[in-house]
Amino acid sequence: MEIDFNKNPDGLVPAIIQDAQTKNVLMLGYMNQEAFDKTRETKKVTFYSRSKQRLWTKGEESGNFLNLVDIKNDCDNDTLLIAVSPTGATCHTGSDTCWNEKNTSNFGFLSQLEAVIEQRRTSSDGSESYVASLFEKGINKIAQKVGEEAVETVIEAKDDNDELFLYESADLLFHYLILLQAKGFTLKDIESELKKRHK
Repeated sequence: MEIDFNKNPDGLVPAIIQDAQTKNVLMLGYMNQEAFDKTRETKKVTFYSRSKQRLWTKGEESGNFLNLVDIKNDCDNDTLLIAVSPTGATCHTGSDTCWNEKNTSNFGFLSQLEAVIEQRRTSSDGSESYVASLFEKGINKIAQKVGEEAVETVIEAKDDNDELFLYESADLLFHYLILLQAKGFTLKDIESELKKRHK
């Protein structure tokens, strides 16, 4: 791996730190050649601290290390993307990230949809919201809807109309997310279960 440490007068390159599992960006630091070499040798992310004017291994005082998983160089060979497995909080403030965000899995729009379902479940009534009406009718009705949508998805899977198959698949997933919440679970719980099975 060729890194252009001479591009900047101080001999430093930015190092973007990303959680290898959640893909969340945790922090930004700077590395010189020595910090890079020590990171690869120890498998603990080490930076060059501009304020302390020395090498600094993240976690050397707190114990919250950034355990190295992978390093990638960008197209100009002057910025690093470092995948890590963090031990504890990353930010000195105690936050998971230096942007004061939780370092949890995010499933894009599906996570937004889960939040909407939760909001409708807790803040709407059945006359205003289809989701709220399902929760009011209880677990049996919600489970029944998932069963109905599963059957409709299977029927469309055996047909040749891709548009209807996707439509019913979306219905099935939507109602499954409702059922998960009715049982007190989220997609993160399903992710955890699948990870246990992954070999």
